[in-house]
Amino acid sequence: MTTQTNSDVLPQGTRIGRTALRVSDLEELTEFYQDVVGLSVQHRSDTSSILGVDETPLLILEEDTDAPTRQRTGAGLYHNAFRVPSREALGDALVRVRDHWQLGGASDHLVSEALYLTDPEGNGVEIYRDFPREKWPITDDGRVRIDTEPLNLASIEAVAAGGTRVPSGTDVGHIHLEVTSLFAFEDFYVDTLGFEVQTTVPAAFFVSAGGYHHHIGANAWHNRTSPVSGRGLSWFEVVLPEAQALDTLRDRLAGSEFTVIETDQGITVEDPDEIEVRFRVET
Repeated sequence: MTTQTNSDVLPQGTRIGRTALRVSDLEELTEFYQDVVGLSVQHRSDTSSILGVDETPLLILEEDTDAPTRQRTGAGLYHNAFRVPSREALGDALVRVRDHWQLGGASDHLVSEALYLTDPEGNGVEIYRDFPREKWPITDDGRVRIDTEPLNLASIEAVAAGGTRVPSGTDVGHIHLEVTSLFAFEDFYVDTLGFEVQTTVPAAFFVSAGGYHHHIGANAWHNRTSPVSGRGLSWFEVVLPEAQALDTLRDRLAGSEFTVIETDQGITVEDPDEIEVRFRVET
């Protein structure tokens, strides 16, 4: 792997934008992300739903009734992570999950408090809130330390304020992928795109821009061996803070093995597992 200099990394302000899922039952998935996760339906057609908060779209559901079930060996989504702005909003999410669905897990990650569940078609979902950034533990080499400890659910539920929808300020804080090779993941996301490694745990990488604890997670825990296909993750978006950052990224990709497609909004490229990653500039 190559060694990066500061000019090689993505700038402060880079973030995850929209994510898109290929689904077989649009009605059921729309209801889930509305009633359980707490997103609002912004647009609905016969074949797609756009959900988000206020005027900001966060999740695109694309119906494809012919798409096969995701292969057990296939790369793809581990979870979409919706970040809420307060502990009260996390308490409201916990109440919604308990009222309408089933909680799959919960963790204190030292940088955040997180709830985990699975949607009706098997896509992982995380709803979380960050601790103040100045309280994140930092390792001796300057990286953010992430761990997994039990979460006190009673204390979270106790501060719930009765919200049936996620509040303003909610976004997609990160996305977590299941990959076939962590070496290929690092080559693409770190050495080529310019994300920086924050934490590694057995068979998993967590990378970010601007010192965030992670914008993208990747794991090889389930021995995925084939590219993404079928239902599940369709694409996700990385939003850059300025046009110069997109130009710099375009130049780096031009000298790589990865094919760049120009779009009306920016550029698109497939990662080593054929996951479509879209890049655009903040508007």
